Amino acid sequence: MQIVSVLIPLGLPGPYDYAVPPDMDVGLGDFVRVPLGPRRVNGVVWQAPRALGKDDLEPKKIKSIVERLDVPALSEQLRQFVDWVAAYVMSPPGSVLRQVMRVPTAFEPAKPLLAYRLDPSTPEARPEKMTAARTRVFAALAMLPQGMGLTGPDLAREANVSSSVIKGLLAGGFLQTYPLPGHKAFAAPEPDHVQRDFSGDQKTVTQALSAAVAERDFTTHLLDGVTGSGKTEVYFEAIAQALRENRQALILLPEISLTTQFLERFEARFGCAPALWHSGLGPTERRRTWREIAEGRVQVLVGARSALFLPWQDLGVIIVDEEHDGGFKQEDGVIYNARDMAVVRARLASCPVILSSATPSLESYVNGREGRYEIHKLAARHGGAAMPKIQLVDMRASPPPRGAWMVPEMVASVGAALARGEQALLFLNRRGYAPLTLCRGCGHRYACPDCDSWMVEHRFRKQLQCHHCGHLEPVPELCAQCHEPDKLAACGPGVERITEEIIGHFPDARTVILSSDMTGGTQALRETIQQVARGEADIIVGTQIVAKGHHFPKLSFVGVVDADLGLGNGDLRAAERTYQLLSQVAGRSGRSAEAEGFAMLQTHMPEHPVLQALAAGDRDGFFTREVLAREIAGMPPYGRLAALIISATDPNEALAFVRELAQKMPAHGDIRVLGPAPAPIARIRNRYRFRFLLKGPKNAPMQAYIGQWLAPLKTRGSVRLSVDIDPYSFL
Repeated sequence: MQIVSVLIPLGLPGPYDYAVPPDMDVGLGDFVRVPLGPRRVNGVVWQAPRALGKDDLEPKKIKSIVERLDVPALSEQLRQFVDWVAAYVMSPPGSVLRQVMRVPTAFEPAKPLLAYRLDPSTPEARPEKMTAARTRVFAALAMLPQGMGLTGPDLAREANVSSSVIKGLLAGGFLQTYPLPGHKAFAAPEPDHVQRDFSGDQKTVTQALSAAVAERDFTTHLLDGVTGSGKTEVYFEAIAQALRENRQALILLPEISLTTQFLERFEARFGCAPALWHSGLGPTERRRTWREIAEGRVQVLVGARSALFLPWQDLGVIIVDEEHDGGFKQEDGVIYNARDMAVVRARLASCPVILSSATPSLESYVNGREGRYEIHKLAARHGGAAMPKIQLVDMRASPPPRGAWMVPEMVASVGAALARGEQALLFLNRRGYAPLTLCRGCGHRYACPDCDSWMVEHRFRKQLQCHHCGHLEPVPELCAQCHEPDKLAACGPGVERITEEIIGHFPDARTVILSSDMTGGTQALRETIQQVARGEADIIVGTQIVAKGHHFPKLSFVGVVDADLGLGNGDLRAAERTYQLLSQVAGRSGRSAEAEGFAMLQTHMPEHPVLQALAAGDRDGFFTREVLAREIAGMPPYGRLAALIISATDPNEALAFVRELAQKMPAHGDIRVLGPAPAPIARIRNRYRFRFLLKGPKNAPMQAYIGQWLAPLKTRGSVRLSVDIDPYSFL
């Protein structure tokens, strides 16, 4: 009897052994269906078939593989990646494999692909009630040759309608469906579709990156260019070289759903759109993309962090754009940083990885300075545009008028930009209308019932919302405590309140909000970004979404309403993140040579080193001071951190387990354990949370220490334990 070890995508301690039926041929990496208790589940052959040994179970106790699935085998490098990630982040290998196998339909036979068309026998037939949406559907289909149609997603996108509109016309007999032959292939990008002219620095960098791709060897490159310096066009040349080598390219972006401008630039350069991978894709498109990648038919993909776990066959280059962005850290389930894992993935694939940013993470900056990464600098903006001037406004000396949140100089600068026919951006990294609502009569504050946090008022939606768990309530008319009317007061500003204030100054200006929770969701946000880029808005009020690499040619003025917001929380990365965010926001201005950029930052701490560095344009000076402080304190990147997060629905249950953990803590000369302590946000979604923080030198055996500590312990009841290696958030 032959047996194989099969890894199942569940949080199990390791692979399970199964017998190979005599008439079945399976090998390493094959996808198989196996029995697990009363269920049948999919898994991957993780170790080569072997003969039954004396240490194995009795033959009658070993269950057999049910079937080998018709899916290309998982490559050795991806299996190595799964094992490496599991060991590093201390998650079960099956949990990491679940990241690979997160599209269940990819392992089932393909459903026939259907297209919608007009009924050939009555192509002029129309329903009695013709809405604007229905009119767009008929117009889109009427443009096609007779008898031809479009798939549901393509027709919905072409006509800008929901699938329910199309299905309604089908049910009414006005449309027909017919099967399409075979699979729908992704278009092949053309590496030489357009030839770009590059400046001296750009040309030097493109040649270096293209040469790295051609060498087919692992190297890490930090593309360090100021905002507007053409970093995207430069790394496009590395992608073009990968295409010439008949290899694949992966681009990771932190906000893939907001990348319309990026996709337009890609299509202009390569003649077609890339494949996409993000949570907004429907099941059919996810299956199609996963299978096409597994079969080697996708050449370039733009994706979110989970795209690292797709079954790539021959990666030629990986690009991590905005590599400093916190969105690359996954904070639940398998906790990992996609930027760091991209470097590992590239090493296993023997290809270069390019980390691109105008404000690199401190870790990447130090790796470049110490020679582990190759640094490529772009110090000037493309096309002769100048970097914006930055002015600090001391709110202690020049406070805003009573009841306002912006100083007169900021309002005047907005007006000056509008008078020149340019755009102005007001930035506040706080969603909603106000971060706190309280009663002026009794002092009652509106808190989330499920979290230790205040409810944020969204006045335009007339709702209070918790931004940790999503709990919603209507804005009450009476105080919940004293039941008095007209006593509720909004405390502090959010972007909605700033919008209200600026509209009061400029009622005729076209003002829009860019915030992740705006009405209409991602689609509305994407359309608003395009509207701003086309110059169809005058004033933009936005949260950190506006710092995500957008190009607004007419934007000349940026006003930061509260530059101090991220500086006072004592977080290890507070200064670094604030510098990055404000630098990126200010960098949205003056990206075209026609509009000179200017940014004004309102602050109560103008002497703060972060703000002084921003005003002076002294990024390297800021990094030098921050690196020295981290080195003295033994903090990353000169030391290592890890966190244990314990949570439970019962605070006493959580506390009992925390005490047991504390009693079993091993001694270690190099690793120091801080805590336990309640997490800064001690309750989220009605789970009570405690944290241990582990600190050690750079070479500290952190995973081995944690493994030794946790080995004799088992969680019980509602208790959950998470390990966060290299924590990014400390909440």
